[in-house]
Amino acid sequence: MPRRLGSVLVALAMAAGLSALLPAAPAAAAECAAPWTGSAVYQGGNIASHNGHNWRAQWWTQGEAPGAAAVWTDQGGCGTGTPPDPSPSGFVVSEAQFRQMFPNRNPFYTYSGLKAALGAYPAFANTGSDTVKKQEAAAFLANVNHETGGLVHIVEQNTANYPHYCDRNQPYGCPAGQAAYYGRGPIQLSWNFNYKAAGDALGIDLLNDPWRVERDAAVAWKTALWYWNTQRGPGTMTPHHAMVTGAGFGQTIRSINGALECDGKNPAQVQSRVTAYQQFTRILGVPVGGALYC
Repeated sequence: MPRRLGSVLVALAMAAGLSALLPAAPAAAAECAAPWTGSAVYQGGNIASHNGHNWRAQWWTQGEAPGAAAVWTDQGGCGTGTPPDPSPSGFVVSEAQFRQMFPNRNPFYTYSGLKAALGAYPAFANTGSDTVKKQEAAAFLANVNHETGGLVHIVEQNTANYPHYCDRNQPYGCPAGQAAYYGRGPIQLSWNFNYKAAGDALGIDLLNDPWRVERDAAVAWKTALWYWNTQRGPGTMTPHHAMVTGAGFGQTIRSINGALECDGKNPAQVQSRVTAYQQFTRILGVPVGGALYC
């Protein structure tokens, strides 16, 4: 055959042989469904994305994070196939600002523990404008500041209250003991039914092991975020809803402890929360918004 044609054929043959040795191009990743949010209600069969995977709900669910609760089944990777940072695209509070807010905090309450917990409720401090995100973070941390004395106390200080937090009317009772469900963590989670509900939502058995909230910083922060994002308490809305809809900081107080503090019942306690919120919004460089009091 002509020399030039032979060279071309040899080159093609070598290329074919080389291509056989190369790995096949990866298949395109599935498209990600709408991101999961802790405040949304999902019916059986609904699909949401979370941490780089699509997840299918097996039955009705709200506030139960995919990957941490049995209600969700993994449908495989989506998007780039690489799970993102578990905190939503950079928390709006830097570690330096966190330290400024809590100069005397207990070493248990780590910034890394807080960031590790954020993935359980990605809508938190990640909804709306940058101002709204920072206002919500400030509101959450201001209430946390009040509940824990500036992130100093891990557990409730009044031990005389400990036996009072067992509601024997619940069908599951108090398997960890009559006095095991005292306040713990950033929002001082208490009562056996709250430990049961928070544990179910987070995929952690807190009913039988409530002490985990005082052993594991990330779990402690997750229980606080569970309450903030999913519970109305004595109020009419979740604290998360109050901040992202403009209802105001006062409604977060009502949802956390309104029965004992709001409507003039304990103005000093309300003022403690408001003062911290005003301080933290200044640190974050945003206005406080309206409706500060309840």
